[in-house]
Amino acid sequence: MPDALPGLFLGQSDAAQPENLLFNRANRHGVVAGATGTGKTVTLQIMAQGFSDAGVPVFCADVKGDLSGISQIGTPNEKLIARATEMGLTLTPRAAPVVFWDLYGQKGHPIRTTVSEIGPVLMARMLNLNEVQEGVLTVVFHVADKEGLLLLDLDDLRSLLVYVGENADRIGREVGNVAPASIAAIQRALLQVEQQGGDAFFGEPALKLEDMIRVGLDGRGQVNVLDSTRLMNSPRLYAAFLLWLLSELFEQLPEVGDPEKPRLVFFFDEAHLLFNDAPRALLEKVEQVVRLIRSKGVGVYFVTQNPADIPDTVLAQLGNRIQHALRAYTPSEQKGLKAASQSFRVNPAFDTAETIQALGVGEALVSVLDEKGAPTIVARTRIRPPASRLGPATDAERATVMAASPVRGIYDQVLNRESAAEILANRHSTADQAAAQAQAIAKAQADAAKAAEVQAKADQKAAQAQAKAQARADAAAARPAPAPRRSTRETPIEALTKSVLRTAGSTLTRELMRGILGGLKKR
Repeated sequence: MPDALPGLFLGQSDAAQPENLLFNRANRHGVVAGATGTGKTVTLQIMAQGFSDAGVPVFCADVKGDLSGISQIGTPNEKLIARATEMGLTLTPRAAPVVFWDLYGQKGHPIRTTVSEIGPVLMARMLNLNEVQEGVLTVVFHVADKEGLLLLDLDDLRSLLVYVGENADRIGREVGNVAPASIAAIQRALLQVEQQGGDAFFGEPALKLEDMIRVGLDGRGQVNVLDSTRLMNSPRLYAAFLLWLLSELFEQLPEVGDPEKPRLVFFFDEAHLLFNDAPRALLEKVEQVVRLIRSKGVGVYFVTQNPADIPDTVLAQLGNRIQHALRAYTPSEQKGLKAASQSFRVNPAFDTAETIQALGVGEALVSVLDEKGAPTIVARTRIRPPASRLGPATDAERATVMAASPVRGIYDQVLNRESAAEILANRHSTADQAAAQAQAIAKAQADAAKAAEVQAKADQKAAQAQAKAQARADAAAARPAPAPRRSTRETPIEALTKSVLRTAGSTLTRELMRGILGGLKKR
């Protein structure tokens, strides 16, 4: 029976042999490729539920919304039941233990991380910065670390950009030139990310990895489904988030070597978005994480349309390969078909390139690692039917799953503790208050100086007036005293005497004049 064989039962080959992905080789990574509509999502769903049944937690992105059906009990039709019977498989419909996540907090629990944790390299990738702008962003992160400024959300990063721009001369002397044009370009890129809803990704409470790496009491691993239907409108944010999650797993998980089964299996859907126009530094980081995270017990599976979408340095690390049908109508598609066919160990029973084009829906070429770690001969395989539902869950079903989630209420409310934005705002406020206080003191001092000047002038005028008065007094004191003035006031006797004398004088004068005038007439 397929269920009794070791590993995850993928399906049955044309040679009536089961194709199993060994759990102790599952951390050697893999790829699931194929054109749209060939069954990649169903294969992903089968693998996710198979790992979960084996007690392995899973993280996968739901790009189209179809994968949400893994949370619901399947209702297989006659065709699926017949396929299971042909494989000798007893199909028992049941749902996987699912936790829904959503960066925007709409169709799942919100996922957040801090700006500091995502770092300048991934942030530059998310903002689509050039090398010069990325260098300036690295300086900004350096200043934050040096001055103890927490970068939690986009407001913190924006405030720190302003701070670095205002202190560009001082900072430039320490760590290199900081061009105002680069600061402005980063601020515009931040605005674009914010308008796309990316600001919801940054903040607290930040995601704890242990809330994803859970095994239930029934022994099944938790299946973490990231709703990416809206996130796909921001492909750089999508790619940066998933790479950040891989990096966090790599940094936080201990070394375990080659365990009997993985600690976590990570499915990266639409993987080509990670590598499109990626700078060399980012590709090196992806290659490093994929190469080294195996020893942490994490298996990474890239889901894409064509293996050619994945750089050769990364593709070489992927030991388990499931290839659905490819079309080869254009030269680039033919090149991708050739690359895909040459990546398999040759099966003399068929031509790999021709078979890839002839595969039907629900069929795939499968090559996995055997017990010795060598790839098996490629086999044309009918993929097994899933135990959970094919197709999306309804909004009501999704809400029911979220209500029973083990992380319900942990990440729903945003926290906003003091960080760079608040610290710098307080600094500005303190500086403004100090400047206002200094201005008030300066004004008071100026007013006091002016009042003192006015008082000094008044005192000077008063002193001059006093001096003049003193001079006049001194001059008056130096002159001899005048003789006493005789009184001109007449007494009554003096007045009577003067009156009698004036009357007598007048009478005498008249008599004399008559005598003189009379004598003249007689002559």
